[in-house]
Amino acid sequence: MAFRTRITELLGIELPILCGGLMWLADARYVAAVVRAGAMGFITARTFPDPGAFRAELQLARELTGGRPFGVNLHLSARPEENTLIEGHIAILLEAGVRIVETSGVPPKAILPPLKEAGATVVHKVSAVRHAVSAERLGVDAVAVVGAECGGHPGLHLIGTIVQAPRAAQAVGLPLAIGGGIGHGSQLAALLAMGADAAVIGTRLLVAEEIWGHPDYKARVAAADETMTRLVMQSFRNTYRAMDTEAARQVEALEKAGEVDFEAYRPLVAGTNQKRAYQTGDVEGAILSLGQAACFAERIEPAAAILHQLMAEAEAARRRLDGLAVETADV
Repeated sequence: MAFRTRITELLGIELPILCGGLMWLADARYVAAVVRAGAMGFITARTFPDPGAFRAELQLARELTGGRPFGVNLHLSARPEENTLIEGHIAILLEAGVRIVETSGVPPKAILPPLKEAGATVVHKVSAVRHAVSAERLGVDAVAVVGAECGGHPGLHLIGTIVQAPRAAQAVGLPLAIGGGIGHGSQLAALLAMGADAAVIGTRLLVAEEIWGHPDYKARVAAADETMTRLVMQSFRNTYRAMDTEAARQVEALEKAGEVDFEAYRPLVAGTNQKRAYQTGDVEGAILSLGQAACFAERIEPAAAILHQLMAEAEAARRRLDGLAVETADV
């Protein structure tokens, strides 16, 4: 079953699913797997800080997708000096023929002109409807709005996905994707009914065979339910939904104690800890993005099987609604 929406038309995909950029994990093999299955995937540019390695990863993705379009995620930091890498990677991705870009973090005002001049399609991902409205004014091609249930950065206000979806559909006129806690096809059907054009799905795909993370890490995700995440770094206005690990509990304890010196947190939140956890399967010392949709990720299987199951569940939900419909007599 396929659904035709503004997002599928815009990106030339069969399934209304954007497989969100996963830091350290969204490489060419994973992205190619979801693209071949009919969805859209995004290589995370910051995963490959070396320009040569980034260029090689794009070439590998091109080969593995058989020339089908794929995307790149460009996360923009609030600290401008950290975006020098992104500026250099833009030239590389455009040279490689990539024309689908997911931006996240601060508004992409500085990088939008070169992307648009090259004919790129830009989807900007935000955590609040008001930011989606601002992105529309900037001139992006589509917006993605994620709710409080998402892994990683759910924003400061923690508005749930079931509220964000129809609110965003009311507020913006662009093609719209919605994420946050999405791991079952019935949710996808609900999002489409509420005015969205696609779902953003990340956590549900962490158990894909094509994700290179250690089997012990994937087993931890597969064993998780919807209660096994924690919100940390709220005191720094940088709220992060993470797997319930020892490091996350230590960060939470520091915040409850009123610690305001970031240096006390640095050893716990370092990105290198994340990469090491994915490599070794020892997750306790890292802050690892995990959304509440982990409850749907029950086993390790190919990405295509996960996506096909989601679509079958969405079709079943549509049929259920058809079966509930009744004719009413004219009054």
